[in-house]
Amino acid sequence: MTTHNARNERVKRKYFSYLKEAKRRSEPAVDASAKSLDRFEDYTKYRDFKMFHPAQAIAFKKHLAEQKGQMSGERLSKATLYATVTQLKGFFQWLAWQPGYKSCFQYSDAEYFNLSEKEARIATARREARVPTLAQVRHVINTMPARTDIEHRDRALIAFTLLTGARDGAIASMKLKHIDLIANSVNQDAREVQTKFSKTFKTCFFPVGDEIREIVEQWVAYLREDKLWGNDDPLFPATRIVLGTTRQFEVAGLERNHWSSASPIRAIFREAFVGAGLPYFNPHSFRNTLVLLGQEICRTPEEFKAWSQNLGHEQVLTTFLSYGEISYQRQGEIIRDLAKPQTPQSAAAEIAQAVIREFRDSGMEVHRR
Repeated sequence: MTTHNARNERVKRKYFSYLKEAKRRSEPAVDASAKSLDRFEDYTKYRDFKMFHPAQAIAFKKHLAEQKGQMSGERLSKATLYATVTQLKGFFQWLAWQPGYKSCFQYSDAEYFNLSEKEARIATARREARVPTLAQVRHVINTMPARTDIEHRDRALIAFTLLTGARDGAIASMKLKHIDLIANSVNQDAREVQTKFSKTFKTCFFPVGDEIREIVEQWVAYLREDKLWGNDDPLFPATRIVLGTTRQFEVAGLERNHWSSASPIRAIFREAFVGAGLPYFNPHSFRNTLVLLGQEICRTPEEFKAWSQNLGHEQVLTTFLSYGEISYQRQGEIIRDLAKPQTPQSAAAEIAQAVIREFRDSGMEVHRR
C-alpha cells in the first residue's frame, strides 16, 4: 500500500522551508500546513502533484465535509474545513510557479479549494470566547494537592500563569533567573524565553491575590533552597520518567531540564480543571481573564495602557480587539444602563475616548452616529 510519493515529499520539504524562512511562519503553522497536505495526499492515494486538477479540489472538499473528528466523533467543523482548504490553496498557488509544475496546471486552479461564501462566513465568524472567572481559577488552585514534587509544581504552574498572564510556550522555557520576587516581576527575555514574535518585555505580577503570589514564592524557594537549583535551571522543570521495577515507565520526580514543548502544560491544566469539576480552560484563556479584570479595575486610560503593556501588547488596541470582547451578559447590562440618566463622564468613558483617539492616530476613520 502506497504511503508516500518521493517527488511530492521533495517539493513539500521545499515548500515548508519557504513558509518558515521566507514567510516567517511559526513551527505550529508549518505543522498545520503539513497536516492539510497529508489529508489531501491520503485522499488522492499519493498521486503526483503534477497531476493536480480542479476536479480533485472539488471532490476533496466533499470528502472532507463528510469526515469525523477522531476525538469528538462528529463532522469536522466549518473552521477546520476552512483552515485545511485555505492551506491547500496556498500550497498549490505556490506550486504553480515552481519549475516543472508551471505547465501542469494554472495558478487559478487553486481557487477551486474555496468554500462557498456561506461556509466561509460560518467558519470565520467571531464567537464569544470561553473565559474562566477568577473565582473558578482560584477554586482549581485551592483544590489541587501539593504533597509531591509534581503536585507542588503543577499547582504553582497554574498560579504563575494567572499571576503573570504568560503564554505556555514562554513558561515552558523560563529559567529561575527570569523571576524577580523582590520586584514582583518576570523578565521575558526573548534570547532565552520563547515569547511571541520573539519580543522582550517585563511583566509585573497582576493583582490577583496575595495567596496566588505566595504559592509561586513558595515554589521558587523550594527549588532554590531545598533542591539547591541555580539561575539557569528551569522555573518549571519537566517530569522525570524512569523504568520501574515492574519494567513499566514510572514518574520519578522532577527532571532538571525544560519541557521540550508546551503540551505537558496544557495536559496539567486539563487534569486540574477536570479534577475540580470544571470544564477545561487552556492556559491562553487566562489572558482573557486578566483582560476582563483590567476592564473592571482600571480607572484611567493610562492604567489600562499599563495593563495592556503588561500582557506584552505594544498597542492597547490589541488588547481591546483580540481579548477585550464583551460577554453577552455584560453587553446586556451596559445597554440597560444606557437607558438610565447619565452621570458625569466616568473612567470607562475616558478609556473609550482614549481608544477612539488611538484609532484616529493610527489612520482609521471613526465616526459618531
